[in-house]
Amino acid sequence: MAEKAPKLHAPGWVSEFRAFIMRGNVVDLAVGVIIGAAFTGIVNSLVKDVFTPAIGLLIGGIDFTNLFVTLKGDHYATLAEAQKAGAVTLNLGLFLNAVIQFLIIAFVIFWVVKLLTRMHVRDDQKPAAPPAPTKTEVLLTEIRDIMATRTETRP
Repeated sequence: MAEKAPKLHAPGWVSEFRAFIMRGNVVDLAVGVIIGAAFTGIVNSLVKDVFTPAIGLLIGGIDFTNLFVTLKGDHYATLAEAQKAGAVTLNLGLFLNAVIQFLIIAFVIFWVVKLLTRMHVRDDQKPAAPPAPTKTEVLLTEIRDIMATRTETRP
């Protein structure tokens, strides 16, 4: 006859952790982070490939990615050349791109929250069904009705 292996018991925190992870808001947060990461790639491309060249063209053909100041070392034509040579640079153009990306993301989040709030308000405007009476309320109603019938039958 085969001998049964002893059953291992998981620590108590494992079941608590499992319950925590499976709660709806944690799963929603994880989905939001994944979508946010994908959205960040889209916004990065939008800023780098669409907005930055357009803004640069409007203000005189400046390429923001190559807008930098060399703090230590020779002056180079492009940021890539300066970084390859090991020069210390202050990358103003990259910072400006990051600010533009932040503003775009903040603007989109503003509209998403505004839309979700509007949808939530519409859901709240539906008349809610009155809550069922509690056991205490039902019992008190019965007592009231019994007492009312007793006083009506008395002369």
